[in-house]
Amino acid sequence: MTEPDAGSSPQRLQKIIAAAGIASRRKAEELILQGRVQVNGHTVTELGTKADPTRDHIRVDGKLLHGAERPRYFVVNKPKGYVTTASDPEGRPTVMDLIQSGERVFPVGRLDYSSEGLLLMTNDGALANALTRAAARVEKTYLVKVSGKPSESALSQLRHGVMIDRDTQVRNPSDRSDAPPRRSAGRVMTAPARIRLLREADNPWYEMVLIEGRNREIRKMFEEVGHHVEKIRRVGYGPLVLDLEPGRSRELTLEEVEALRRAAQGRTEKPSRKMPRPGRTRPVRSAPPRTTNLPGPRSASPDRSSRRRPTAGRRRP
Repeated sequence: MTEPDAGSSPQRLQKIIAAAGIASRRKAEELILQGRVQVNGHTVTELGTKADPTRDHIRVDGKLLHGAERPRYFVVNKPKGYVTTASDPEGRPTVMDLIQSGERVFPVGRLDYSSEGLLLMTNDGALANALTRAAARVEKTYLVKVSGKPSESALSQLRHGVMIDRDTQVRNPSDRSDAPPRRSAGRVMTAPARIRLLREADNPWYEMVLIEGRNREIRKMFEEVGHHVEKIRRVGYGPLVLDLEPGRSRELTLEEVEALRRAAQGRTEKPSRKMPRPGRTRPVRSAPPRTTNLPGPRSASPDRSSRRRPTAGRRRP
């Protein structure tokens, strides 16, 4: 490794490898421990080792790194039946199949296998960490279809927070026993949530706004008050609103990226578009720009509003 000077910026090797799109930081740590990383011809196996990506020659499995990738930001409408991971040992489709990018990107947060909707993907680790840290309190908006009608007292519990299990266990909907859901020793209180009814029915739809993203949190919350969740669709993430067909993706605009940065700093702002409604098959589109009505040729038909009507009591000539 080169000696640091006023113009250099040494960084941890795992960070440099992740920024180059080779692997995640955790995977990069494994590569270092396995002796598969070299710096200036010397094999490095210590995780605390630093290097200068602009001056040092860093190789992984003999391949020279060519610097950090340019930051990319994508939004994806994840369909049901996809896992939010880079790969799946069971061979299920992953969200990586939904995006076309020359750079390696990763999901910000998660949507479970049975959930769908807005998913943010990027290779900007700093922004991803800022968005997901609890102190940022970035709002996530969901449409939730529930089996049965929760009482007002049950909804009030959810709004104020309920105790849920830390693990991933929820009651199987095919289990018709009256036994409560299995509870583990590790319990945690959920943050307050905003909930409002969107569609009244035997199995109603609700809009839920959360500021945290615990594993299967919404499903566990409703299980605690005795209701099974049938569908979950995320339609908002901070300033972003779902505007894509299922399975489609697009790159964010510069304005959207800046809005996400402000949200990560705790500077909340209202989305510029309305949220999708339950049952909508097409995404919400922005209203077309208003055009100025320019004067044109007169129509052949007379303008009825300009006709003079006879006044009562006036004689006609």
